[in-house]
Amino acid sequence: MRQALQKTGWHMLALALVLLAGSSLASAADYPAPKPGTWVIKNFRFNTGEVMPELKVNYHTVGEPTGEPVLILHGTGGSGRGLLSPGFAGELFGPGQPLDAARHYIILPDSIGAGGSSKPSDGLRMAFPKYNYEDMVRAQHALVTEHLGIRQLKLVLGNSMGGMHTWLWGVMYPDAMRNLVPMASMPVEVAGRNWMTRRMLMEVIKLDPDWNNGNYTRQPRGLQVAQLYFSVATLGGNQGLHQIAPTREKADQYVTDQLARGSASDANDILYQFDALRDYNPAPRLEAIRARLLAINAADDERNPPELGVMERELKRVKNGSLYLIPASPNTRGHGTTGQAKWWTAQLQAWLAQDAARR
Repeated sequence: MRQALQKTGWHMLALALVLLAGSSLASAADYPAPKPGTWVIKNFRFNTGEVMPELKVNYHTVGEPTGEPVLILHGTGGSGRGLLSPGFAGELFGPGQPLDAARHYIILPDSIGAGGSSKPSDGLRMAFPKYNYEDMVRAQHALVTEHLGIRQLKLVLGNSMGGMHTWLWGVMYPDAMRNLVPMASMPVEVAGRNWMTRRMLMEVIKLDPDWNNGNYTRQPRGLQVAQLYFSVATLGGNQGLHQIAPTREKADQYVTDQLARGSASDANDILYQFDALRDYNPAPRLEAIRARLLAINAADDERNPPELGVMERELKRVKNGSLYLIPASPNTRGHGTTGQAKWWTAQLQAWLAQDAARR
């Protein structure tokens, strides 16, 4: 299976080089100005049975509604707007790039609990409904189908948490898209070091007296420490972090500098975001996926280590599934690697060309 997946990746890379010959893909390409939007879902029912009379869903779009619709999903603590960076959108949305906004209608929603969408810090604090990943995907689906009126997406692509949401789109709404690209994720329940470090992050926040069961008057100091701990433990890549901090002195300075930067997050929002994957597990339903699927992971991803063999095992159950594994290097950043689109744009371009050839 490993040889077959590697062969698929090399085949796509070769095709990509042919497709991109003679073209210039700038790292910060020009594309149409993003357009913000907000939609309110009335009486949204959560997995717990809790009902919110008005659930706000914030989003941005790039391109015109006449283009091929593409849904792009952000990671934990992020937002749709956060993906509009030179290293991500700048590698994807410009002329001649894989998701050229002249031909695509790109939708970037803020998930429940993040960005401009409804979240605990809006006022409800720990009384906010205990949402999970399936609630988040149902809200995204409602935005796409009910508000934007799209019957089928060309592509759903997501990174990290957004990658896990992409797997759920495939099993919850098999006919809603032609192509799926889940990145920095696996289609199984979160366990091992991934869950342990998440649990520890939540405990550090809640053990801080300043948290006060969510009724704090200032952000608890434990929030910043917990976030930095989780980042160092599960992000950056071994080679990448060693390159940044090759001595004890430089490692100490890195921690000191990061703590000095402070945190712009809200403790309750973070607790909800990290707890939301508690029952994530699309594995029992993988055979339901009908779309073509290209999983993209990094070889040095601390949260989704390839040596576990999970992707090779589970992709056997996806009819049209393949994997591109980004090789580790001093320049990759572990779980953060896929957030830099330069590592996988060629493979995506080639893979989407195969879809176009079939139509």
